[in-house]
Amino acid sequence: MSIISSSIPKAVALLNQEQIIGIPTETVYGLAANIYSSKAVERIFSIKKRPFFNPLIVHIKSATVLSEIARDIPEKANLLAKAFWPGPLTLVLKKQISIPDLVTGGKDTVAIRVPNHPVALALLNQLAYPLAAPSANPFGSLSPTTAIHVADYFEEVLPMVLDGGACQRGIESTIIGFENGEPILYRLGSLAVEDIEAIVGPVKMITHDDIAPAAPGMFSKHYAPSTTTFLTADVTEKLKMFPDQKIGVLVFQKGIDDPKIVQQEILSPTGNLAEAASQLYAALHRLDECTLDLIIAERFPDVGLGKTINDRLERATKK
Repeated sequence: MSIISSSIPKAVALLNQEQIIGIPTETVYGLAANIYSSKAVERIFSIKKRPFFNPLIVHIKSATVLSEIARDIPEKANLLAKAFWPGPLTLVLKKQISIPDLVTGGKDTVAIRVPNHPVALALLNQLAYPLAAPSANPFGSLSPTTAIHVADYFEEVLPMVLDGGACQRGIESTIIGFENGEPILYRLGSLAVEDIEAIVGPVKMITHDDIAPAAPGMFSKHYAPSTTTFLTADVTEKLKMFPDQKIGVLVFQKGIDDPKIVQQEILSPTGNLAEAASQLYAALHRLDECTLDLIIAERFPDVGLGKTINDRLERATKK
């Protein structure tokens, strides 16, 4: 029997019983739990095989409750929240003492966002608590952008995946922290850096930390298919290196004619980076299901959301 359901009342009941469920957001699907239930939050770490020092993102229903979760909020954080919430922006702020250390990886900061998805917001508005909701995948694996992806990962351990359709953005939120009131980018995401800088000015970037990450999504190897993956500026030349392999190819807008290619994914025939970003994980999931010897991915233009796509592909190809 499928664990996928569109019932918000059922989702509320399970969360109130300290269970965890899969939920949709506009970025990727998440594994959701009451942030104040240590039992449920520990279960998230357990089924994801996620290190306990890697903090979770807290999802709230609106910016009006931000002060219940965070304190000493910088003015530039308020400007970003006003500009981009609900939306794919996570802010790392000083936490209120009531926020459990388990959720924050033992840090005195907490990652917070307001998701821009009607099903997620309807759910949050029926709960008396925020939700911790990291991506609904085993740690390091491809993030899920459909309810089916989540069920494929966790059919045996989750009671429910709340179905909200395919994720519109398709890549995780952009994460911004602060140092002396000035913004620091911890993770490239589905909100372009250029859009953030248009609101608050230049943003410092610290996007990798495998030892003590200040925010989710900072590990060097992450978001990876199970199939060996290569990233290159010239797919045609890379293909020549593997004459006898079963190969899948991921490209931006123009297909490649080569008999060695078993499966090819073109992310945006019109050259739209937002469309390409929204299709990235779904395409990698399809390639991963083809029992290929390897995947060759094309490097994207390093502007706007192309930076984010390249970041994800670089992490997917780390050994």
